[in-house]
Amino acid sequence: MAPTLTDVAKRANVALSTASRAFSDPQRLGPETLRKVLDAAQELGYEPPPPRPAETPSDAAPVAVVVPDIANPVFGTFVKAAQAQGWHRRQTIVLADTDFDPDREREVISQLSARSAGLVVCSPRLDAEDVLALCGDTPVVLVNRETTTADCILADASDGLRQAAEYLAALGHRHVAYIQGSQHSWSNSHRVDVARAQAEQAGLRLEVLGWQSETVAGGTAAAAGVIASGATAVIAHNDLVALGVITGARQLGVRVPDDLSVIGIDDMPLAATAHPALTTIAVPMERAGSLSLELLAQSVADERHQPRTLRLPTQLVVRGSTGQVAGRAHSVTREHA
Repeated sequence: MAPTLTDVAKRANVALSTASRAFSDPQRLGPETLRKVLDAAQELGYEPPPPRPAETPSDAAPVAVVVPDIANPVFGTFVKAAQAQGWHRRQTIVLADTDFDPDREREVISQLSARSAGLVVCSPRLDAEDVLALCGDTPVVLVNRETTTADCILADASDGLRQAAEYLAALGHRHVAYIQGSQHSWSNSHRVDVARAQAEQAGLRLEVLGWQSETVAGGTAAAAGVIASGATAVIAHNDLVALGVITGARQLGVRVPDDLSVIGIDDMPLAATAHPALTTIAVPMERAGSLSLELLAQSVADERHQPRTLRLPTQLVVRGSTGQVAGRAHSVTREHA
């Protein structure tokens, strides 16, 4: 019986799809991987089938990018950077929006993994292992969802929240509220854990409020709870929620920053043009978008097998929505990054 491609894959200790690429699209494999497959084929006496006609760009399998909400400017920034990287690589990008719905996300990932060269899944609502199970053998990069079994890109809130806690303490704040995002969000749980640790380090009392929709409406709804808590400052899960808090506080007769300091997370373009301009923690989502396509290209080409986790730092950006506690006599003299 003539040896098959499956026999070659087993002999070379690579996936069947990798063995297939060695004969159909060898430039997508690293030199070492290609050599292993060709050596195994020669040892077994495997004869590949006649080559297919060369693929045109329109025939090549696309890469899928899955985000929870394309209307959110942060995810728009991510997608734009990913598409720019895809254009540079002559790679077609397919975009899917799951509307923060875990069931829709499950269906979308299952469908796209069957017909895509690879997937980038940004801020999934599903657990990492659920996403990977749905993807099967299709290469995947996770953004803002952590696992040791796939490439991950994480926006690490540690530096930004440390700077925010120290800044609020220097302004005289002692009681700070934190508005959560979705309970299904890795970013939410990560930020809450970091905020608690950094608040304790800075001598702040942190009151973590309930989960909210990650929208302006969610922040507006949360404003009354923030004010009722007695906190003089609030950190919101993202900029949209923070802008909603400012709107809700204004409707309740509370002035920002005179009566309440507000900090967001993301530094989306609208943050600088809001009134007052929003103090926020900048998250490098543009960099994450470019990196996600770079890592995925390496995985699709099977150039490496060891998953990597890249942690991107965050940075406090001070604007007009934060100020000293009302009635504080002395001025702030400490400087903060």
